Amino acid sequence: MARRRKGLAVHGWVNLDKPLDLTSTDAVSRVRRLFNAQKAGHAGTLDPLASGVLPIALGEATKTVPYLMDAEKAYRFTIAWGATTASFDREGAVVATSQVRPTPDEVAAVLPRFVGEIDQAPPAFSAVRVEGQRAYDLAREGVAFDLQDRRVTIHAAAVVQTPDPDHVTLEISCGKGVYVRALVRDIAAALGACGHVSSLRRTRVGVFSDTEAIGLDKLAEIVHRGALLEALLPVETALDDIPALAVTDEDAFRLKQGRAIVLLPRQTEALSDRLVSGSRIVSAMQGEKLVALGEVRAGRLSPVRVFNLDQET
Repeated sequence: MARRRKGLAVHGWVNLDKPLDLTSTDAVSRVRRLFNAQKAGHAGTLDPLASGVLPIALGEATKTVPYLMDAEKAYRFTIAWGATTASFDREGAVVATSQVRPTPDEVAAVLPRFVGEIDQAPPAFSAVRVEGQRAYDLAREGVAFDLQDRRVTIHAAAVVQTPDPDHVTLEISCGKGVYVRALVRDIAAALGACGHVSSLRRTRVGVFSDTEAIGLDKLAEIVHRGALLEALLPVETALDDIPALAVTDEDAFRLKQGRAIVLLPRQTEALSDRLVSGSRIVSAMQGEKLVALGEVRAGRLSPVRVFNLDQET
């Protein structure tokens, strides 16, 4: 007999406003304990020194994490001029100093170089693996190594505030894989200055925004008064960019069994205008309930992920 999982079958997303000095793993553990959920995960790691949007998936929502990982993200961060640190954040040891203080106009002038598809080398203090080991472990041990450039996309970048001559605040929107610390490293180099990230906040991941994010204290209050569903967003929230297809009860039953369904010509035609270039994935909806993620091919919808969304509260 299969062993029963500990906890409740809770399914959905929590738009967490992660506080500073907490790892993403610890944040997931806290949310999982609050909900007494059987299963939990997150979409996109935030460093302990970063705050902001950390979407946390519970239960069946964990099956949609890969789709949210590809979503556009937005960050607001401040560069402190005058010192470069080993980790390019405020915790690293200072490795170089400079009296150069770029003006807001000078910073704005170099930003176009970093917008679009660019090659970016991850910082040494990162989770990238080097011959099976994390780069940050090797960096802490003083091991010399090189990290290859990666192709990443920054959609927009702008100077939004200058608190004083020693600091400048920027906002960017970007695709996956962008390291803000590496971007600051490269901006400082382009300006002939020393600098590091003094503060970092993620303001958006796909449809998850920090204007609607919930802090841990507020989340605990909601859960403890038994209003769990107030803090849970539907599983399909992470699939905002994926076209939805209404299916009949009979087709929903077939999809849940892992069997493909035949699409009507009008359904195929309607979907062809809504599918993202290069993607054939759609979400099959039985009324307001997500049944499956499926791939459209040759007039058929074949299930890729099947969902069982019976909720325990």
